[in-house]
Amino acid sequence: MSWRRYLAVARKELTHVLRDPRALGISIGLPMLLLLLFGVALTLDVDQVPMVVWDQSQTPASRALIADFSGSPYFSDMGAASSYRQIERQIDHNRALIALVVPVDFARRVASGRTAQVQAIVDGSDANTASIVVGYADAIVARYNQRLSLALAQRTLGRNLPLPLDLRSRVWFNTEMESKNFIVPGLIAVIMMLIAALLTSLTIAREWETGTMEQLISTPVKATELVLGKLTPYFVIGMIDMVVSVVLGRFLFHVPLRGDLGLLLLASTIFLVGSLAMGLEISVMTKNQLLASQVALMATFLPAFLLSGFMFPIENMPRVLQLVTYLVPARYFITVLRDLFLKGVGWSVVWGDIVFLAAFAALMLGIALKKFHKRLD
Repeated sequence: MSWRRYLAVARKELTHVLRDPRALGISIGLPMLLLLLFGVALTLDVDQVPMVVWDQSQTPASRALIADFSGSPYFSDMGAASSYRQIERQIDHNRALIALVVPVDFARRVASGRTAQVQAIVDGSDANTASIVVGYADAIVARYNQRLSLALAQRTLGRNLPLPLDLRSRVWFNTEMESKNFIVPGLIAVIMMLIAALLTSLTIAREWETGTMEQLISTPVKATELVLGKLTPYFVIGMIDMVVSVVLGRFLFHVPLRGDLGLLLLASTIFLVGSLAMGLEISVMTKNQLLASQVALMATFLPAFLLSGFMFPIENMPRVLQLVTYLVPARYFITVLRDLFLKGVGWSVVWGDIVFLAAFAALMLGIALKKFHKRLD
């Protein structure tokens, strides 16, 4: 391998990138835009759920229950209803996600120690959100029941009864339980894989379309020199994007970074090399910039978004898809990022994921070199 020829190819590619504002916009601006857009708009938190109430009892007991709902951070009181027709209208027009119906005899049954049935009507269009909302409602009702039971024991026995179970919860790694702390590290991996493969997927295809590939083939440049020379400028740009993304995640979204920066740099380097080589391989096979960009989008963004555990738990997927996820490199990089950002673990925990990323990078580089060798013969 000649370092002179390698540097010449790298300099040529870097000059092309610097002279092309579209390429610079994609390589620098697009990752930041996607991170800001998805980081702000994409959230798994369910709070301030719009609620409408039909209080048929109109008693202090019913108002105390309603106050427990409206006073929690999970529900926002959107007003009262006087019939099921009004409740249906509110839910149909998306002005309410849950409706609370308190029966007429609520206070009387509570005062006599009998069970009072309260109806919660939930919009189940989004099953995940609906299940979370039902869980919130169950927790509030459980606290209300506990308060009533303690008051009844106080009146009957003249003393408080000890609770049979006292659960003391302690949340590790994401104390505030904010979804952005879970989403942003995974989002960095998804964006970096998409951008890296998209950038290099256009390089060789552009050479074929402009007619300069024949000139490269006629030169003494070897396949290794051409591959590394093509990848180097985009690797530098990708690492800049990675550093900026980590800085934005840490200081803009306030996601804690507890792990070793050196280990984060190592994992990012290996993942970026594999993604760049994958894009280069796509460019070699398609020879068309439009087709290459479409294939790169399908081969990187969709698997990374859907099958990496970024948004959807892998454990809840069908068994066949769970097996497929082992072939998605973003799955391992997302695991490393979340472990380093939130848990602050070391090499002893993430080494297996990094080894797989290294195998992925070696495989993609090997295939890219083989394809170039065929083209240069």
